[in-house]
Amino acid sequence: MIYTTFAEVYDQLMDQSLYLRWRDYVKKRVVPNHQPLLELAGGSGFLAVMLAEAGYQVTNFDLSADMLTLAKEKAVDAGVELNLIQGDMRDLQDLPTFPVVTCFDDSICYMPDLGAVRQVFAQVAALLPSGGDFLFDAHSLYQMDQVFPGYMYNYQSDDFAFLWNSFVGEKPHSIEHDLTFFIYDEGLDAYKPLTETHKERTYPLEDYLAALQATGFEKIEVTADFCMQPVSAKSTRWFFHAKKR
Repeated sequence: MIYTTFAEVYDQLMDQSLYLRWRDYVKKRVVPNHQPLLELAGGSGFLAVMLAEAGYQVTNFDLSADMLTLAKEKAVDAGVELNLIQGDMRDLQDLPTFPVVTCFDDSICYMPDLGAVRQVFAQVAALLPSGGDFLFDAHSLYQMDQVFPGYMYNYQSDDFAFLWNSFVGEKPHSIEHDLTFFIYDEGLDAYKPLTETHKERTYPLEDYLAALQATGFEKIEVTADFCMQPVSAKSTRWFFHAKKR
């Protein structure tokens, strides 16, 4: 499980202001009225809690049990109710209907190929009623092909150190993030190194649109980056708002 170690330091590494932007993106397009909302790949629950506080009935769905444990703690601390479900977003057939489904933080880019992306879209479409809303984001080609290759980030605290290096992946428009953690082990009185590799892949915008249309979506709005600008050649993140037919 790639997030077993990552979950331990995830909250300290993420820029929490990004969650405010994702929340505001949802609120601008789907007015909160206590309606059920499924947050796919919701991770440690930062966004799920914010959406619950905004007035949605949120189910936080994630592949990692460690992340869901963090989400449960956040919900208790915030005094909000979160439904927590562990699972793979390529298989949602046991879930009830949701009028709103979200999937942010480029989680769709963790799918191994376009067929898996279509599978997620089809599963989401099966959950939504006619007119239901699906909102998600993905890395752009520019981000994947021009920005990520060679990217490096280092972080250090009293408890751990973190090194992040990104390299071009084997498949088109893909990237591999090598993450090395140095976690302090009291028993050894030393830092223990642990390494994980996260693989992401994106696709031309036309491929995302075709996959959405093929799986039952229409009225697809695409904007770019957190300022919600029109898509351009140097957009780093695409945002999609699609309606179920």
